[in-house]
Amino acid sequence: MRDARMTLKTQLIAAIGEAAVSEDPALRSVMGNDVYRSGGIPALIVRPESVEALQAAVRVCAAAGVAMVPRGGGASYTDGYLFDAGGHVLFDTGALDSIEIDAENAVVTVGAGATWAKLKDALAAHGLRTPFWGPFSGLAATVGGAVSQNTVSHGSGAYGISAQSVLSLDVVLASGELLKTGASTATRYYGPDLTGLFTGDCGALGIKTTIRLPLIAIREAFEAVSFAFDDFAACHAAVSHAQREGLDDSHFGLDLSLSQGQIGRQEGTSAKLKIARELFAAAPNAFAGVKQLVRMALAGNTAMQAGAYMCHFIVEGVDASDAAARANRLRAVVAPHGREIANSVPSFVRSLPFAPLTNILGPSGERWVPIHGVLPQRQVVAFHEALMALYASRKVEMDRLGIWSGTMFSPASASGFLYEVALYWPDDRTDYHRHTLAPAHIASLKTFDDNAEARAYTHQLKADIIALYQAYGAAHFQIGRAYPYRDRLDPHASALLDTIKAALDPKGLMNPGVLGLGG
Repeated sequence: MRDARMTLKTQLIAAIGEAAVSEDPALRSVMGNDVYRSGGIPALIVRPESVEALQAAVRVCAAAGVAMVPRGGGASYTDGYLFDAGGHVLFDTGALDSIEIDAENAVVTVGAGATWAKLKDALAAHGLRTPFWGPFSGLAATVGGAVSQNTVSHGSGAYGISAQSVLSLDVVLASGELLKTGASTATRYYGPDLTGLFTGDCGALGIKTTIRLPLIAIREAFEAVSFAFDDFAACHAAVSHAQREGLDDSHFGLDLSLSQGQIGRQEGTSAKLKIARELFAAAPNAFAGVKQLVRMALAGNTAMQAGAYMCHFIVEGVDASDAAARANRLRAVVAPHGREIANSVPSFVRSLPFAPLTNILGPSGERWVPIHGVLPQRQVVAFHEALMALYASRKVEMDRLGIWSGTMFSPASASGFLYEVALYWPDDRTDYHRHTLAPAHIASLKTFDDNAEARAYTHQLKADIIALYQAYGAAHFQIGRAYPYRDRLDPHASALLDTIKAALDPKGLMNPGVLGLGG
C-alpha cells in the first residue's frame, strides 16, 4: 500500500508539481472527516492550481485505477466527500477560485473553489449579486460545493435553491476530459437541460471546475420582519402562505431550543459590537444605522424567547417604499397565525450573512449533526407530530445520554417545506473541529470525553429520523451517502442514471458510492 502510494505520488508530482500534492498525515486526517463523522483516510490530497492541472491529475489517477473524491469548503455533513474504504485521492478544489465578471451580459464565471463570501464581495463592488447568493456557511462553503450538493439560504425565498441560479458548468470527467454543459451563455434552457445533470450530483459524474451564474442588481432597501408562534401548525400555516406570496428574498424559522441555544450564542456582547460596525457600513445613511441599533438594543434577547417557534423574513425592494409595501403585505399574510416580534434576528443576518463556522459545535461545545427533508406542504404538520412522538418514545435514553435536538426550517419553493433537525450530543471533537475552529473559541467551550455510547445512539436516531422523512415523502438536498436516492427513482429513471454514470465514469472511480451509485 505504501509503495503504491509513493508511486502514485511520484506520478502526480511529475504531472502537476510537488506543491499541489500532499501526503501530510495531519491534513489527510482532517480531510478524512466532515462536520459529522470520520471516514476512510485519503492516500493523498491534491490541490490543483488550474483546470489543466486538475485534468492532468485526474488522468494519472484514472490510469492507476484509484478512486477520486472532490471536496469543496468541507462544511457538509452527509458523507459526501467521505470514502470509507480509504486509500483514495481527495481533490481539494479550493485553489480554483477565479472570478470573471461580465456586467454587460449579466454573467459571472466563477471557479468552483471560490467561496460565496469572496464572490459576494467581488460582485458588490459592481452593485451586483447572483439570485441565490450563498448558504449561511458562505465564509467556507464554495460555489462548486453548493452546486454539487444543492443548498438553500440567501435569496432562496425569491429565487430558489443554488441549482436554480446556474447557467452552465465545466466539469472534468473521470477520463480527464473537460465537458462544458452550456451551448449558450444567454440561457441555460437551450435544448435538454444538460447542466441539471450535474447539479446535486455530489461529484458522482465529475469534478466541477467553473460555474456560470446570472447577475441581478443589488437592492439596498430592505425590511426585516419577525413573527412568533405558539405551536408548529400555526407556524407552518403562516410560512406556507408566505411562500406562495413570494414576497421575501429569504426567510428562516427556528424552534425555541435552537433560538435560545445555537443561534442565541451569536448575540453576545462581542457579536453585537460587530453587528454595530456591519450595520453602520450597510445602512443607507448614518441615521438609518443608528435607528436599527436602537431597535436591537431595545429588543435585547427577547426575540430569542418570544414563542415556541419563530420565523424571520428579509424583504427587499427597489426603494424603501417598495420594501415597506412588500413587508406590510407579508405582515397581513402572517399576522393571523402569529404575532410580530422584535426584528433583531433577521437584522443580524442581514448585517452578517456569513457567520464564522462556530455552529459546527453546539452552544456548550457538543457535537452536532443536522438532518433535513423537503416535505410536501400537506405532509409537514403530520411529519412534525410523528417526529415529536419519536422523541417522546426516546426521551429517557436521550436525557440519560445528554442528547438534545432543535428545529430549523427554510423555503424550498412554494410547494416544498425544508424541515431541518439538529441533533446534539456530548462527545470529544474530531480533527476537523480542531482544524476548522479558532483555538480561542474551542477554549471557551466545555470539554467532553470520548462518548461512544452517545455517538452510537445519535447515529441510530439520525437513521430513524431519515426513515421517518422517507415515510412522509420527503426529498433531500446534500444527499451524499446519508440519504436514499437511487432507490426512490422510477426504474426507467434509475436505469438512465446508471447509463449516464457508466458513460461518464466507466471504471466507477469518481466518488464511488455517492447517491447510491456503486463504484
